[in-house]
Amino acid sequence: MSLKREAALNIAQVLTEALPYIQRFTGKTIVVKFGGNAMVDPALHESFARDVVLMKLVGMNPVVVHGGGPQIGSLLAKLNIHTEFVNGMRVTDAQTMDVVEMVLGGSVNKEIVASINRNGGKAIGVSGKDGQLIRARKLTVTRHSEELNASEIIDIGHVGEVDQIDTEVLRVILGSDFIPVIAPIGADAEGCTYNINADLVAGKLAQVLQAEKLMLLTNVAGLMDKQGEVLTGLGTSQVDSLIADGTIAGGMLPKIACALDAVKSGVASAHIIDGRVPHAVLLEIFTHEGIGTLITDRRQVA
Repeated sequence: MSLKREAALNIAQVLTEALPYIQRFTGKTIVVKFGGNAMVDPALHESFARDVVLMKLVGMNPVVVHGGGPQIGSLLAKLNIHTEFVNGMRVTDAQTMDVVEMVLGGSVNKEIVASINRNGGKAIGVSGKDGQLIRARKLTVTRHSEELNASEIIDIGHVGEVDQIDTEVLRVILGSDFIPVIAPIGADAEGCTYNINADLVAGKLAQVLQAEKLMLLTNVAGLMDKQGEVLTGLGTSQVDSLIADGTIAGGMLPKIACALDAVKSGVASAHIIDGRVPHAVLLEIFTHEGIGTLITDRRQVA
């Protein structure tokens, strides 16, 4: 068999394997949190854009929510603005918030939009402040004080959490050929602006849109057991047990909690996937094996 014919047969096999998934997810909303290495590596950035364009072309409704921590840190350093972290969250005063909004709502958001458009899609950038998409409230952080031998409330400034979501503007976009790209910034009833964790925004959007999937790109292969093996096909009760026995801890805990809340609130499945792998989104959606960790509301491993 010639190499050309073998390559053609391989393509046909890939398309045949993908067909049932295309049929199953046509018309479904899929919320993808874009962050980590995939955002800063140009090749991964482009492969992600092509994945999203293909999803839209075959009839899915992708919604992209992005982070931008490294880009924010870089600009703050260039401007000589000191920044601190409490429990992994950036303390955000008014000056820092201006930079956060400039980076998330401006340069990073427009870069993702341009990448999708460059690859044949039609993307539109949206801040959570647009159309009152994300109503935010100030996030309260409690930390144990050794000096006081008690808990103390820490003011970390313009860091918020989602209070409520008005999906009107998103439903208009999803009813068109455009792909929404959302910056995780919200405002409260008085108009005060807040920076919100992108995973949390993606999870809440997936819930209110009753998405088929919530996909969180990370810089790890997925949720791992204590032996370092990737776990997948997990039901919510199994995830609860893994949290209770300490298997899920540290930086992975908020991400898994976000995925768990989404699934328990009606999202069909949540996926923790390795954004360092080219076309990770397509591999998770269109192949039987998938890539990363799948969480559903089933009570046992599939």
